[in-house]
Amino acid sequence: MEIVYQDADLIVCIKPAGVLSTDEPGGLPSLVRETLGDEKADVRTVHRLDRVVSGLMVLARNASAAAALSAQIREGRFQKEYLAVVHGRTEDRGSMRDLLYRDKARKMTFVAEQPGKGVQEALLDYETLDRTGELSLVKILLHTGRTHQIRCQFAHRGLPLAGERKYSMLEDPCPLALWSWRLRFSHPGTEQAMDFTRQPPEQYPWTEMKNLASMKKL
Repeated sequence: MEIVYQDADLIVCIKPAGVLSTDEPGGLPSLVRETLGDEKADVRTVHRLDRVVSGLMVLARNASAAAALSAQIREGRFQKEYLAVVHGRTEDRGSMRDLLYRDKARKMTFVAEQPGKGVQEALLDYETLDRTGELSLVKILLHTGRTHQIRCQFAHRGLPLAGERKYSMLEDPCPLALWSWRLRFSHPGTEQAMDFTRQPPEQYPWTEMKNLASMKKL
């Protein structure tokens, strides 16, 4: 459990794949308390990553910090950027805007043809950073936080993520190649601009991308 930054109001850490973001036994807040050595520490989830997704997350350490961070998320002032490796050749840059429907029984998200009950708009922008063979490395700026949004929107366009098990029939020998690599927000106590980045792990398919090192300059 790696903690990148901490103070009296927040903790920024790396969520491991396979760990739930929510506060329950084995969830991320529980792991953070274990790392801090304080099982009663006030650690609160303010945003989520899918269980199979890894990378940066911020957690609040008190009620006021949680409220302030949640307000930033609602107002679009909390920026989340991801890196993903997808099958197929993406455009140099683009946007994806869809109506998404969450099927809770199947635990999957689908693109809807028209508005309706439970249908929500989803928007993201992406930029292609590298291409190797049939794989493309993309940087994604998420404007909405729908469940499985990135995975569903890319798969819907015939660009499933490497390592995808739910929205692809391809069999990749790797974990899901989706990484929360950048978080930008205002400190809930001081309003100071906070900007955190962390590179994806040195494993396939990230290691196939020759320009991976250039991400340090982004």
